[in-house]
Amino acid sequence: MASTPTALDPDAIAEARGLLEPPTRRVRMWPVLAAATALAVASLAFATAMLAAPPLTVEHVAHDAPR
Repeated sequence: MASTPTALDPDAIAEARGLLEPPTRRVRMWPVLAAATALAVASLAFATAMLAAPPLTVEHVAHDAPR
């Protein structure tokens, strides 16, 4: 079957279809990196506070109470 001649340029049609496609969104990495950095800093701060805190001492009141 023979194709009928057309006045449409295939390259122009391909370019128009490319322009009609929605643009692809780029993934931004800065918010992810900022959140990971904040989490790492908070974790290090809590670990430092845990190591720097004085140890807990438990003394029973009944042990030192007068008899």
